[in-house]
Amino acid sequence: MMLPTHALVGLALATPLALYAPEFAPAALLGALVGGILPDLDMYAGHRKTLHFPTGYPVAAVPAALLAVAWPTAATVALALGLLAAAVHCRMDVYGGGLELRPWEGTSDRAVYDHARGEWLPPRRFIAYDGSPGDLALAALVGVPLFVVLDGAFAVVVAVALTVATVYVALRRVLAELAPTVFRRVPEPLSEYVPERYDGS
Repeated sequence: MMLPTHALVGLALATPLALYAPEFAPAALLGALVGGILPDLDMYAGHRKTLHFPTGYPVAAVPAALLAVAWPTAATVALALGLLAAAVHCRMDVYGGGLELRPWEGTSDRAVYDHARGEWLPPRRFIAYDGSPGDLALAALVGVPLFVVLDGAFAVVVAVALTVATVYVALRRVLAELAPTVFRRVPEPLSEYVPERYDGS
């Protein structure tokens, strides 16, 4: 699924705690936002493998959550929610489309790499692909209530995420057609970071 959806779901995971314990709201929301985004920082370095750990994040989230309950500080709360959001991010990608330039074609059997099993998990395509109308619907379903509940900088983040999501969905198929042309012109030192799927095949 697209990055704005992951960011919004991360915020949604932290919002109940932020409302219940407002003293931890900034840490909880920021930690979950970072955790929701973090796995996709591998976009140009082994996407859905380098920073995606569908087994590792949940395993790490359990002791982090216990630590946050036993010793609640801004740091422990942020860590626990960050790991939880990263775990949910990886699971969401499994329920989305495959890792391919045109995921609506359904040709890839790779969703997320599971380091614990040493294999790629197949896409289940409950949300057809990143940037699909269903992806936008999920982002809106999560984001609109967040925009009402949250305030300040986090409300701005929600508004920006929903705007970016809408534009991305409108341009998703056009971007897939442009990608091979654009990325073929990347200079040599940087070309090794261009994912193979961008070759247009």
